[in-house]
Amino acid sequence: MKTLAAFLSACCLPAIAWGQSSISLETPRGGWNQRGLADRSDEAAVAYPPNLIDRGMQRRRTLIRGAVLPSKPGTPSTLIVNGNPMPLYTGEDGSFARPYAMAPGSNSVEVRSADRSARRRVQVYEANRDTPRAQLRIVLGWDDGQAEVDLHVITPDGQHAFWARPVLSDGGGLDVDSVDGPGPEMFTMTSPPRGNYHVYVNYWGNFGAGGYHFDESTREREVITATVTFVLHENTPSEKRETFRIPLRKIGDLGLVKSFLF
Repeated sequence: MKTLAAFLSACCLPAIAWGQSSISLETPRGGWNQRGLADRSDEAAVAYPPNLIDRGMQRRRTLIRGAVLPSKPGTPSTLIVNGNPMPLYTGEDGSFARPYAMAPGSNSVEVRSADRSARRRVQVYEANRDTPRAQLRIVLGWDDGQAEVDLHVITPDGQHAFWARPVLSDGGGLDVDSVDGPGPEMFTMTSPPRGNYHVYVNYWGNFGAGGYHFDESTREREVITATVTFVLHENTPSEKRETFRIPLRKIGDLGLVKSFLF
């Protein structure tokens, strides 16, 4: 029978690894996260939650940064944030950096190597008092590091959130819009209006060392798989989630992921 000390020693190891792969995770660090706290005592109180979307400062995004070794270009590892799996591509030196909008409260970040021989996981408690809670979250990722795939959301009042119009007048929008493949892109709303929503993904083009282009031959996969996860009432006892996978075969493909009534 294992002793309590042995159990605690095993469960608190910073990384679990088998074989030769190794993973380092620089940020976020496990534990309490109080970045971005500000004195708002001089601001007028409002009845509605503030807008999550702050693309200028990007202060509500967390950078997930580290390395997976040995490096295997073109072979993605897996990044899992709060149960949302996404392909994770690394540079030639094995390094990676992905933005993510953490929810208030407890968040989990896990990286698994492509060969599944190593993993690293941390638990982060987002303690920012000025971070509102998302009632509707849509997360897009895809499995081709050279492709640029875009998320499009039509809200009940007819507004269209996408890369050219990331912020909507009703307090929603794209709070993470990754432009260098393979995501994530994230749509968030704190107070979603009632009505019908329509969610699409578009294989817009490719991204390489020279920037954006439309050369089909440079992509890594014949069929790109876009993974879209819907999260309602995130980090609450009422949380619900649903995941869809959409095949994209050529530049210009536009696929309806889901139409739903909120």
